[in-house]
Amino acid sequence: MFEVTGRNPLLDIALELERIALEDDYFVNHKLYPNVDFYSGIIYQAMGFPVAMFPVLFAIGRMPGWLSQCRRTPPTPRRDRPPRQVYVGEPLRHLNGKDD
Repeated sequence: MFEVTGRNPLLDIALELERIALEDDYFVNHKLYPNVDFYSGIIYQAMGFPVAMFPVLFAIGRMPGWLSQCRRTPPTPRRDRPPRQVYVGEPLRHLNGKDD
């Protein structure tokens, strides 16, 4: 993709952060790795998506898992299921930053 759009300088920063994290004792001992969203933002930016759309794009990929969790969660909580997640963020936001 970057052959077409040009190399984003943020990619070099991301790769260096990944290298440092993968050599850090805490990350190695806890088997932590950067997730796909770490690089997805750089790719979305290269594709021309505005930064304000990134959370929406990240959520689209998670929707099937969220929906299946809702379907399998019974009305009464059970200990063998993950806890219920309730979104408490902004009720309405406009991409252009205006409330019109």
